[in-house]
Amino acid sequence: MVRLVKSIVAISLIALVAIGSYLAWAWNHELVLGSDRRVVKTGVSMHAFARELHREGVLPDRYSLVLLALLKGQGRALKAGEYQFEPGMTQRALLDQVVSGKVIEYPLALIEGWTFQQVLQAIHQAPKIENTLGESSPEQIMDKLGYPGLHPEGQFYPDTYYYSVGTSDVSLLRRAFTRMQSRVHAEWADRESGLPLNDPYDALKLASIVEKETGLTSERQLIAGVFINRLRRGTRLQSDPTVIYGLGVSFNGNLTRKDLLRDSPYSTYTRSGLPPTPIAMPGGDSLYAVLHPATTKALYFVARGDGSHQFSETLSAHNKAVIKYQLVGRKRDFSSYSISN
Repeated sequence: MVRLVKSIVAISLIALVAIGSYLAWAWNHELVLGSDRRVVKTGVSMHAFARELHREGVLPDRYSLVLLALLKGQGRALKAGEYQFEPGMTQRALLDQVVSGKVIEYPLALIEGWTFQQVLQAIHQAPKIENTLGESSPEQIMDKLGYPGLHPEGQFYPDTYYYSVGTSDVSLLRRAFTRMQSRVHAEWADRESGLPLNDPYDALKLASIVEKETGLTSERQLIAGVFINRLRRGTRLQSDPTVIYGLGVSFNGNLTRKDLLRDSPYSTYTRSGLPPTPIAMPGGDSLYAVLHPATTKALYFVARGDGSHQFSETLSAHNKAVIKYQLVGRKRDFSSYSISN
């Protein structure tokens, strides 16, 4: 009897050593993986995940990964998403990846100066983003974001956003909206005193105009200073980008005097003050500029044709600059826009 017990104990120890050796090998040896991308769907269990990998010849068995997860207290911690499994990974590394949720991320750039329609187009053309909005109107989109009645133009922060497979268009828009709200209110709280702006929304409107007026960061505070001066004097802003925005799809790339004289809610040639909404998506530099404008006496600026602008304090000086840079030997450059009178 004693011999039988000793034999059973010995066999059990040998079995445990063998199992332990196998598990140590299984957990640490390099898996048979190519440059493999795969999607783990929501609700898939660790057991089902392991069975699939074993069936494909990736794992040596169906149980060692599950056992490893249980021993680490991660038996139910599998996170859904799209993963990139690299050649040479071990089961330990694979488990760490699917438990930590290190999924593949795709970049999506939303560019300063874009309109809301351009933002929507970029999101809906992006791979892997789930389109839930369909043909929703801007009003319906803002309803779905939880901000009914708010105009969407300019409300989304331009940046490169990273998303994983299955991310919805609403989710990405909400991230960009939250970023813009955070940035606008932070800049507003730190604004210079005495600005002729009533609230953060006014700052957003003016920042969108500054964004469309110049691509040069070095000029934004100076251009903002010109607009602040004009607002303080009650002078119309006379900004070409606001007219172009008001023209919408009817704008053919050639802004005419007739266009400038045509009235619309967005025309700062025919109406005083700021337009009813932003006209584009301003970046952080433009937001900072309108709340920290340069101290200047300039009331006018005109595009030089090289991306920069000539600033003037008087109308006579400005008219000379217009003749020099816009009317002599060249077609007026409406890609950069200018205040003309």
